[in-house]
Amino acid sequence: MALAAGLTACSSSGSPSVAGSAAADPKAATGTVTVWLMDDAQKNWPDLVQRVNDEFAAKYPRISLKLAYQGWADKVGKLDKALADGSAPDVVELGNTETMKYVLSGALAPVDRTTFDNSDSWIKALANTCAYQDKLWCVPYYAGARVAIYNSSAFQQATGSAEFPRTEGDLLSVLDKISDRNRGDRTFSPLYLPGPYWYAAMSYVAAYGGSIAKFDSSGNWHGTLHDAKSQQGIGHFVDLVRKYNKGDLTQNEQNQYEAMARGHAASFYGNGFEAASVTAPVTGDPGLKDAVKVATMPGPDGKPLPTFIGGSDLAVTAKSQQVAPATDWIRMFTSSRSEQALADKDILPNNLTQLNPLKSKPTTAAAANAVPDAWFTPLAPGWGAVEKQKIIPDMLTAILKGKSVDQATKDADAAIDQLINNPS
Repeated sequence: MALAAGLTACSSSGSPSVAGSAAADPKAATGTVTVWLMDDAQKNWPDLVQRVNDEFAAKYPRISLKLAYQGWADKVGKLDKALADGSAPDVVELGNTETMKYVLSGALAPVDRTTFDNSDSWIKALANTCAYQDKLWCVPYYAGARVAIYNSSAFQQATGSAEFPRTEGDLLSVLDKISDRNRGDRTFSPLYLPGPYWYAAMSYVAAYGGSIAKFDSSGNWHGTLHDAKSQQGIGHFVDLVRKYNKGDLTQNEQNQYEAMARGHAASFYGNGFEAASVTAPVTGDPGLKDAVKVATMPGPDGKPLPTFIGGSDLAVTAKSQQVAPATDWIRMFTSSRSEQALADKDILPNNLTQLNPLKSKPTTAAAANAVPDAWFTPLAPGWGAVEKQKIIPDMLTAILKGKSVDQATKDADAAIDQLINNPS
């Protein structure tokens, strides 16, 4: 139930021919293919990178492969500069929230989905981050998901069980018991759920079948937060915030792990890596190491709460002079064998076929079970401006300050409509 309904848009510009056609004789091909990967690969799966590079060298013995690792903090700036001065890599890894910027600017070459392993079972929300104007502009690489992070000791003390409930009804019952046990501490949140946390709020919208915006028959996007199902999800989220968050309801989620690290929360909803922040020597409390665990957050519909899809994609740049071998490198790096290498390291692969076994593996179950119904932001020209203006967080804050859900969502849709169809 992806939040961004519709995968086409009205604007159009000239585009290169579909990337990926094989060279007539790979062994005769010459030149250089430059690949930019994020340093996560260097730190966590260098063996996979080396194997793929060796495979590429065997197929293209006369092509020089240049690999450069990038950091998330400065990659976008470096890529923008490289695209401007003509020194862009042939292959680039993009966080899936970055792809639309480069699709709209004409910086990426389209690819043929049918030539990649498991493309018929790619995680829908992840593949959607690469889709625009009925074409595919990048290839899903790996996925990420938000999960419930909880202090199992707090749950054990309140209920006699250290397990995280599997249904929302059971979870709310447990949260009420935790609240009763800690009623003398007005700063303690059974569920620390920040009010402006729009990624969480929109997960509840998705659970009720709502959406942020839709692409309609008139050729435009329009906001749909005022729709009944969307309002239902927003109302449910706000009710949870008001009942269980005992902190500042207007504080965002940026450092939400601190609430648990400082003993002020029994649980919160966040990225899996935030669990490590809770127990880290500098940012958190190492004494909680054995107590802090992750679980799948249950949704109100009896299923796991749909997560905002995280992860990375791989793209060929539009001006590459090595489109075929560059695409082939991506094909090798996202093959079934390569994706299994990621899965073996507890990284969520790009497809449901190889994801499914991870749903029952203790170290990956929480995130893997949240992915199949994941959602993503609207793939619209002006979505960047909508985010920049903080329309949804401001809507949530307004509701928590007393504005009705009906009026707040109507106002938010009007603001979205002003921006979403205009390239940002």
